[in-house]
Amino acid sequence: MNAAQDTIVAIASAPGAGGVGIVRLSGPDARRIAQTISARALQPRRAHHVRFLEADGVAIDDGIALSFPAPASFTGEDVVELQAHGSPVVLQQLVARACSLGARAARPGEFSERAFLNGKLDLAQAEAIADLIAAADTRAARAARRSLDGVFSQRADSLGAHLLALRVHVEAAIDFADEPLDTLGGDQVRARLSVAREGLDALIVDAERGRKLRDGVHAVIVGPPNAGKSSLLNALAGSDRAIVTDVAGTTRDTLRETIRLDGLELHLVDTAGLREGGDAIEREGMRRARVELQRADVALAVVDARDPGAGRTAVADDIAGVPAVLWIHNKVDLLPDAPLDDATTVHVSAARGTGLESLHQRLRALATGHSAEGAEGEFSARARHVEALQRAAGHAGTAHLHLQHEHLELAAEELRLAHDALGEITGRISADDLLGHVFSTFCIGK
Repeated sequence: MNAAQDTIVAIASAPGAGGVGIVRLSGPDARRIAQTISARALQPRRAHHVRFLEADGVAIDDGIALSFPAPASFTGEDVVELQAHGSPVVLQQLVARACSLGARAARPGEFSERAFLNGKLDLAQAEAIADLIAAADTRAARAARRSLDGVFSQRADSLGAHLLALRVHVEAAIDFADEPLDTLGGDQVRARLSVAREGLDALIVDAERGRKLRDGVHAVIVGPPNAGKSSLLNALAGSDRAIVTDVAGTTRDTLRETIRLDGLELHLVDTAGLREGGDAIEREGMRRARVELQRADVALAVVDARDPGAGRTAVADDIAGVPAVLWIHNKVDLLPDAPLDDATTVHVSAARGTGLESLHQRLRALATGHSAEGAEGEFSARARHVEALQRAAGHAGTAHLHLQHEHLELAAEELRLAHDALGEITGRISADDLLGHVFSTFCIGK
């Protein structure tokens, strides 16, 4: 379907001056407007060296004009790109000239939105365009490229088709209410649903990994006073970001630092030491620490290696709900012999830098489950994707329970809800306000 009947225009190259700048038009009048500006006919998919003209014939610049007729274009509409010298003034003149000829300035993300609405991309692929543009390293760029190639969408669509087929089978069985489900292939339906649930669980793990790769990992440094939390933050950040003293309660507020660790963005939050008592300011700091833990991906629980048991007891209740916990036994330089790390514990000396490389490796494994090079098939994802997958898995689990009790109507409804949740990922099923939110985060020329 056509996204709109008007023609839009925007600068599609990066802000600032450059050797080349691009102005993009899309819509039914794109070719006419471009031909008027260029004062010549434009052949499809041919580069034309032209002079861009004002209405009075004064030259704006000279450059290249490229025409891509519908439907074989990025948006599925007539698209023209005007490539001029990369002066912001020149590019703005071209946009103003196009608007004087009937185009309007594009909204953020409107080109990609039209590509989605015209069936050139699904919603997850459209979001991957923004992720690819924003990629800060090679690993993130590769993951976004895989999503743009449809790796994520294909897995979601495959599971959706599986759930839809199961729903059709269950709804057909409703017409034979007098027959037991087992005589209508009930064992097969339950087995196929179990396979679908396993697929959903695996996709949730991979999507959460992709979400962390895109958004970074929210890691909260927590522990009792004087365990060395601020020293650890300074060691990981490579600078004196936090004040370090021997006085308990020195850190009274959250302190944030973002670092890149082997391609992974780590959002570190240093917090006030957790203990009983303290003055009003320190108690407020502890309250904020507990708020941070409620939304943490990883808790870095720092305790004094000389008495780790007391430190673990002090923070055990506060970190109980965090998805992943890494125990860091600090100040090993004060021990006669350095203990060995295990599956949940790493031993460091933040003051001397001992054990930091092991800590880096453990953080990477906790965040992504893979080495720094990334995993084959790794794709970018967003928080909304993970949430939709979790809802789909929840509905599939409820459907399984209903099938066990042969509540076929309820099972069919839960399968429908699971299928719809998966459809939200690719935009097969989506609300207008969701589309508006997604595309409003894009840059203007996309």
